[in-house]
This record gives sequence, C-alpha cells and structure tokens, in this order.
Amino acid sequence: MIIMAVDYGDVRTGLAVCDKNEILASPVAVITESDRERLIDKIIDYARERRAEAFVVGLPKNMDGSEGFRAEACREFAGMLAEKSGLDMQMYDERLTTVSAHNALNATNTRGKKRKAVVDAVSAVMILEDYMSFRKR
Repeated sequence: MIIMAVDYGDVRTGLAVCDKNEILASPVAVITESDRERLIDKIIDYARERRAEAFVVGLPKNMDGSEGFRAEACREFAGMLAEKSGLDMQMYDERLTTVSAHNALNATNTRGKKRKAVVDAVSAVMILEDYMSFRKR
C-alpha cells in the first residue's frame, strides 16, 4: 500500500511517501502554509500525484507518553484531512523524530536555510519508516 506520512506543523508540514511494497520511504515536500484548509488541499494534491492510499500523521506525545495541546491539534488536523480526502488515516507516535532528523542532517553536514527547508520532510520519512516497521511486526 502506498502510504503518505505527514509531519504537521503550524508553519511547515513535511510529507513523505513509501512504495507499494512498503519497503522504501522517500521525502516528498515541505509545505509552507499556515492556513489549514489550503494546507489540506495541497497535501491531497500531493497524495493524488503519488497515488497514496492512506495517511499516517505524526502524533507528538510527551516523553512520558501523555498527550498535550499539540497532540490534540494534530488529531483535529488528521480528522479534517481524512474527511476531506476520503483516505484511511492512522496516527503514529512521533517522539524524537525531529531530534533524529536533525542528527541525520548533522551527519550529512546540512546546515542553514537548506536544513530548515528539509528537516520536516526528513521527520516525515522517519515517521513513515517507524510506521512501516510497526505494520510488519
């Protein structure tokens, strides 16, 4: 199944997609959009282009596993995206994905504006990789 991962943010939202066999996750884009309706429309456009069959949206939990206001905002956003797209939707724990993304970008010496432009897509890739591993278990 082709799955699109969404790392939702107030300003920048990262997207990643996997192949039909759920082996390889690849970055798609970072969308800079703060209006939720326009953001959802753009995500749906990318999903159609990539023939995505489902979404997985990162769920930002606190380190103790509890959920705060940010998790609530992501759940609300995911609900709106699912309703408008008609695609299956899953939420997946994204704890430490941004830290891991920054570590990966450090390893490739990606800095400055370029780093800011890609970190959310790298985070979406990490969410998707973790989710695919979970599905295989």
